[in-house]
Amino acid sequence: MRAKRPRNRALLTFVAGALAVSGAVVAPGVASAEPTVKPIDWQPCPNAPTVDCGFVEVPVDWANPAGEKIQIGLARRKAKDPAKRIGAVLMDPGGPGGSGVASVKGSEQFTEAVRARFDQVGFDPRGINTSSKLLCDADLANKATAARHPTSQADFDQLASLNRQLHDSCRTNSGKLAENVDNLNTVRDMDAIRAALGEQKLTYVGYSYGSVMGQQYAEKFPHRVRALVLDGNMDHSMNTAWDFMRSETAPVEQAFIEFAKWCDTTAKCALYGQDTKKVYAELRAKAKAGTLVGPNGKVDFYSLSSYAFGTTRPAQWGTVATALRGLRDGAVTDSAVTTLAGPIANIAYPTIWCSDWRYPVRDYAEYKELRDRLDKRFPNVQWSPYVDHAMTCVNSGTKTTNPQRRLDIKGAPPLVMIGNIHDPATVYEWNVTAARQSGARLITYEGWGHTAYRQSGPSPCVNVAVDEYLINLKPPRWGLTCPATEVPGGTGVDARELQQPEVGPYLAG
Repeated sequence: MRAKRPRNRALLTFVAGALAVSGAVVAPGVASAEPTVKPIDWQPCPNAPTVDCGFVEVPVDWANPAGEKIQIGLARRKAKDPAKRIGAVLMDPGGPGGSGVASVKGSEQFTEAVRARFDQVGFDPRGINTSSKLLCDADLANKATAARHPTSQADFDQLASLNRQLHDSCRTNSGKLAENVDNLNTVRDMDAIRAALGEQKLTYVGYSYGSVMGQQYAEKFPHRVRALVLDGNMDHSMNTAWDFMRSETAPVEQAFIEFAKWCDTTAKCALYGQDTKKVYAELRAKAKAGTLVGPNGKVDFYSLSSYAFGTTRPAQWGTVATALRGLRDGAVTDSAVTTLAGPIANIAYPTIWCSDWRYPVRDYAEYKELRDRLDKRFPNVQWSPYVDHAMTCVNSGTKTTNPQRRLDIKGAPPLVMIGNIHDPATVYEWNVTAARQSGARLITYEGWGHTAYRQSGPSPCVNVAVDEYLINLKPPRWGLTCPATEVPGGTGVDARELQQPEVGPYLAG
């Protein structure tokens, strides 16, 4: 189908430093001299001997380069055709909290053409995985996550208290690192990695939250950019909680509407001829009233919303319909029960998120007003799991050292951005805004899912255009649009197959 284009629990272990970095460095946001770093001591990765691992040492506070140091972890797969090697392409999979090291160790990241010409290098942003870690209380992280749906001022106060306790644990146990994990510091780390790799200019592919890293790298180091591909862009100029919640819920509502149309007109849908919107509305009303029951007990609104979120992947529409019918008819098996959230995936995310974003929600009355507006604006789904991230920083005490503002990129070569029309995480309108502010060439993928450029990605059209840019520095034409390739439907009844959102807000899969 071709879519219409819109208009517009414990403490974690700290990893100590081992290498050295020197050179003229100044505070984030101020131009700096070329950093002088030691070459990376590449060694076979633990549990992945065909991949190299290493570290770069950087200041915990770039304003004090002679002070305490931390490590930034790296993983590398060498170019398959050394005779035609162009250089290294750095990548980050998203997050905040995504691990580039785990991504590169786990699989080939890019197309065959790019793998032949470039070393693939993934990095762990400060605070994450093999880099020096944030030390936060995982039990508090899980409790704070579970408290993000207050139904009274007392519930709101409980969330505020848990947020403060969680962020206090990060600050108490991580020292200066907890005060220096914003994206401006990560951008400085990326430039140190570039220098340590021996690259005169940076070639970078950033997914999801990694798009902000690329955007702000181009702002600070425009003349050190060779090629930047930013897939699934965030809009770091969006300032209000309402705009954030609204824009995150819109694509889920639209996906559900498309799913309902398909079901109502497709004989193989389990809800064919039964008014899919009405069926879901009745289930939703029961869930909110506390009377919707599955084989494991009551199914609340947020658990039911797992099914609605599953409609953001057309290949799963058949599974979603079968699961909803089973839930309505009391025929759901244990294997078909699903919930939205499990234990928090990475406990570094809240401190990083609150360093980069400020969406103040003052009290329960304001939160309730926001949720009521969502109910009216999006009457079918009424909510997206990504809405909850606006509640991460309530009373956290973490200073937003990299607050939202418009992009201001001057002197960089052409950048390439990719936006999916039906992306439920980094929504299409964010990509349009980021491209407009940066002057980047925006590739529009008219399909579904979160991000598009990868070796097994949904769009050969996207892959060909990005490969040409990365290899030959030929940017795509203005306004390039690539058609959707997903096929609605699918078979199967196991709701565990439903697309589930990551616990971190924008972690690309």
